[in-house]
Amino acid sequence: MSARRLVLVALLLAAAAAPTPPAAIRIDQAGYETRGPKTAVLLSAATTPLGWTLRNSRGRTVASGSTVPVGPDAASGQSVHRIAFGEFHTPGSGYVLHVGPDASHPFAIASRPFAPVATAAMAFFYQQRSGVPILPALVERRDLSRAAGHAPDRATCFAGRDQKGVQWPGCGYTLDATGGWYDAGDQGKYVVNGGVSAWTLLDLHERLGAFGDAAAFADGRLALPERANGRDDLLDEAQVEVKFLLAMQIPDGMPLAVARRNGDAGFETIDAGGLVHTKIADEHWTPLPTAPADDHERRFLYPPSTAATLNMVGVAAQAARIWRTIDPVFAARCLAAARRGWAAALRYPDLRASSDFTGSGGYGDKDVRDEFTFAAAQLYASTGEAPFLARLRSDGVFADPGDRIDWGYLRLAGALTLATVPSALPTDLRASLRAGITRLADGFVAETRRSGYGLPYAGTRYSWGSNATILNRAIVLGVAWQIKATPAYRDAVVASLDYVLGRNALDQSYVTGFGVRSMRHPHHRFWAATANPRYPAPPSGVLSGGPNSDEARRPGPMHGCAPQACWIDDYRVFTVNEVAINWNAPLVWTAAFLDASRAR
Repeated sequence: MSARRLVLVALLLAAAAAPTPPAAIRIDQAGYETRGPKTAVLLSAATTPLGWTLRNSRGRTVASGSTVPVGPDAASGQSVHRIAFGEFHTPGSGYVLHVGPDASHPFAIASRPFAPVATAAMAFFYQQRSGVPILPALVERRDLSRAAGHAPDRATCFAGRDQKGVQWPGCGYTLDATGGWYDAGDQGKYVVNGGVSAWTLLDLHERLGAFGDAAAFADGRLALPERANGRDDLLDEAQVEVKFLLAMQIPDGMPLAVARRNGDAGFETIDAGGLVHTKIADEHWTPLPTAPADDHERRFLYPPSTAATLNMVGVAAQAARIWRTIDPVFAARCLAAARRGWAAALRYPDLRASSDFTGSGGYGDKDVRDEFTFAAAQLYASTGEAPFLARLRSDGVFADPGDRIDWGYLRLAGALTLATVPSALPTDLRASLRAGITRLADGFVAETRRSGYGLPYAGTRYSWGSNATILNRAIVLGVAWQIKATPAYRDAVVASLDYVLGRNALDQSYVTGFGVRSMRHPHHRFWAATANPRYPAPPSGVLSGGPNSDEARRPGPMHGCAPQACWIDDYRVFTVNEVAINWNAPLVWTAAFLDASRAR
């Protein structure tokens, strides 16, 4: 393509990408459930209720009422009113809310508005696969297909100087880690982030029957190479990452030089068998854009850590019970790897990841007590063996199940499993966990009343990946609903999806392809049409990391922003607009939960 033609294409893309102006009435741009809650937010400093109307596609008023003034909202920096119209149940498209001269974007009311979100969000994982071609027949546009990257993906341990000048000696073995998912906008593959992502999808699978639709991802529901193999499509996709996690485990009897654990300079040689490398990644950062097949950087295994090992242990133990009847050979392989990893973690409970390498993220974790709890929980749920229950008792998880889920904190993930997955757990301990989880969910529901936008998060600290923080709270709420069936729990999950799909301070849908103001320019090395028109725009169903209130203190276009407004749709700003497997996984979980548990 000539330079002149490239410029023309770039101009056309820019014109097509011009966003729709924000509306004063903020809605879920993907639509509302026919029988579910329906809430919109009006920007207004008025201190008294205002009249609202709902008009259909022909302009006829079909519902009306009064707004509820909330007042100043610290997170958004706005004064807001809420509009509740959940009593209106007529399906259709082209609905518009009006308050005086202000109007919302048009939206739909449908029986299953979240089903397409769940399906598209799952498609993200296939398109993040490493080691295989992404086939044109399995993606929504042909330009999203690509050649296989890192096929094969074999590497030995990093040998050379890190960013602090420390000379690492390498190792005498090579692992074949072909496959798995690229982590985010780069082409590294990380065990800790892969662990929580795989757990999230597998956890959803274990719950879908209780939610009301065990066949939500039955064979053929997703566009995957494995379709028509007679197995659940979600499990087919998750197994891709589980196999990668297993491949990162060090064979028995392998000596390895690791950084001294007492803080002294230098290295000590250990028996590393059973431990798991933190990541396989490039020696140097690749430019943006770079297609996976065009990444020619040297790749290395980076030092094992206790956290990475326990992530693998937990997910492998979880996979062992899920595949026990589906594929007994794979299940046995998973359980054997989990046992080896557990033993290795007990031998070396304090191996930390190093953030001193360039070319990839650090994912450092200084406290691995939660990973021990997570791994013990999954092993106990799968085996019922007394030593794992003893560990859980000593960890105190039955009195304190934890308060959050993220890649660096997995205690609560283990508690959710123990509270609900059938196992030999004594009844009193299960009841204690369930009470702790519902108390936590009650607190999240209470926060919806303090948040101007009705979120189960009323704070003003929006950290990197804040969208996933909110969606992971929604997972807790979904499990609480499974335990107790309190409608307010499910309503708060709806509020979380409403938020990421447009009911927020910026009138922004953070999910590509959903809404008139959806995210279009993620930080990603292949979905990079804005950076280079030779590359494709992103597919539907990709979640942006979301607002990052740290940006308020930095010079630039977001300086001084209100916490919920610290976001920009710019591929160069990875602190707010990167994508990641551990962010899309809770989007899948929550959207699928709402679809499975919908009123019928």
